[in-house]
Amino acid sequence: MLKGIGVSMGIGIGKVLLIEDHSLEYTPRTVEDTQAETRRFQNAVDVFCVNTEKHAEALKISAGAKEAEIMLGHISIVKDPFLLGEVEKLIAGGQCAEAAFESMCDMFIQIFSAAEDDLTKQRAADVRDVKAGVLGILLGVTEVKLSDAPAGTVLCARELTPSMIAEINKDHIVGILTETGSTTSHSAILARVLEIPAVMSVPEIMSAAENGETVILDGSKGEVILSPDDAQLGLYTQRQAKQLQERRELEQFRGKTTASADGTVYELVCNIGKPDDAAKAMDCDGEGVGLFRTEFLFMDKTSVPSEEEQFGEYKKAAMLLKGKPLIIRTLDIGGDKDIPYLGLGKEENPFMGFRAIRYCLKNRELFRTQLRAILRASAFGNVSIMFPLITCVEEVREGRALVEKLKAELRAEGIDFDENIKVGIMTETAASGIIADLLARESDFFSIGTNDLTGYTMAADRGNSDVSYLYSALQPSVLRMIRAIIEAGRNQGIPVGMCGEAAADPMMIPLLISFGLTEFSVSAPSVLRVRKCISSWTKEKADAVAEKVISLATQQEVKDYLRTVVS
Repeated sequence: MLKGIGVSMGIGIGKVLLIEDHSLEYTPRTVEDTQAETRRFQNAVDVFCVNTEKHAEALKISAGAKEAEIMLGHISIVKDPFLLGEVEKLIAGGQCAEAAFESMCDMFIQIFSAAEDDLTKQRAADVRDVKAGVLGILLGVTEVKLSDAPAGTVLCARELTPSMIAEINKDHIVGILTETGSTTSHSAILARVLEIPAVMSVPEIMSAAENGETVILDGSKGEVILSPDDAQLGLYTQRQAKQLQERRELEQFRGKTTASADGTVYELVCNIGKPDDAAKAMDCDGEGVGLFRTEFLFMDKTSVPSEEEQFGEYKKAAMLLKGKPLIIRTLDIGGDKDIPYLGLGKEENPFMGFRAIRYCLKNRELFRTQLRAILRASAFGNVSIMFPLITCVEEVREGRALVEKLKAELRAEGIDFDENIKVGIMTETAASGIIADLLARESDFFSIGTNDLTGYTMAADRGNSDVSYLYSALQPSVLRMIRAIIEAGRNQGIPVGMCGEAAADPMMIPLLISFGLTEFSVSAPSVLRVRKCISSWTKEKADAVAEKVISLATQQEVKDYLRTVVS
């Protein structure tokens, strides 16, 4: 059995089709007619854009308009004025189009790959896809065609790009296996939307598998079995049937109120990274957005987006939600999220350094621009503001004071906004947990970011394999911190949500119900599963579980016990 990262749930059973990379090798040369070479490059870009638009149209039909924008984003990359300008300068200096374009793409790939978070690294994968597409046109290399893959095919590739996925017949593809990729890669997102089981980052799968070989993959567990025996085929066929039945049962919760078995109603909202994701949240029956990560609007630019640009994006999300809540987190950069043009500088320990609310309060013009845009968007929906990485009361007061100052500016300018807009904070540091009672007096709501809260509480980097055993929201210290934050919010009478990954964990849900959480913010595909899980618990039953868990001394004891009570 091979192991990888399960990125799209489900079991796939089929025949391997190896997708071999075409050679994009060339010999760099000096050109004399630089104008002709520039025209050759511009023509390749035009052809790439036409091809990509066709891919986007195909993806729009198979997956939806929002997913098609992944492909249209590739056009934005290749049409970036800075990229085009620098390539043309290199050509004017005598480089051939291939070398000039590749060198600029490689520069961006290096910048994005240096980030530690998967979402920024995904931008590197997008640039690689664009680079391969344009180079292929310049070199006359034929595109990989997957539309003719037979029924029952499991695609196997080193890296399966969005442009490849756009061409597939989803009714013929029963699984995807790759040597690279992660849960946040665009290919993984498309696989989930198309409901194709997928396992990525399977080491050496291209050399281990053979064309036509039978393979089983489990996209939930990240497991791959090549040439399974009859017993394995029988077992996984049964599991596949059971999963399909469970998926049909989840549909019974679509359109239902999110409530526990004894009738307590909860808010079940979604985490998004761009405005169009709000539509996906609604499609998945989310009740709003509990976290809009605005840093991705900045990552898609080569300079700070203007107030008008940001206003348009926030307004779009608010209107897509049609009055349902939209919590917009102010710019959260630093740590593992770098935006080169902001010039954050090198820090020995960026997670403990100049990031998030700290950066914004020191860069007032940037912060003013974003807050004005959010305030203006609040006239078009149910919008709230949330400050990230709060560690002390002063940060909340300073942020709120700026919001009030900007409200006065907008009034004087005659610009509409929600006078009663809520301003809350992310409680994602040990400091915020310890003084949660003080912070609750300054905030309209809390949202617990369990990813960072776990890391800061345990002093453990989840990306460091040597200490990853410590990184778990089920650690007794983290659970007690979560309980204290929720209790402080409840005592002050403010709602407390959770937007970290733990909010969708079936083992965490009874604990969160017992502690008094009021809002669960999860990925859009998790909505129905979380709603079903919440519906199976009463407060009395959850309290009994929580009481036992809080008495336990180790993470392993907590896990072992919860496995006995959570089905």
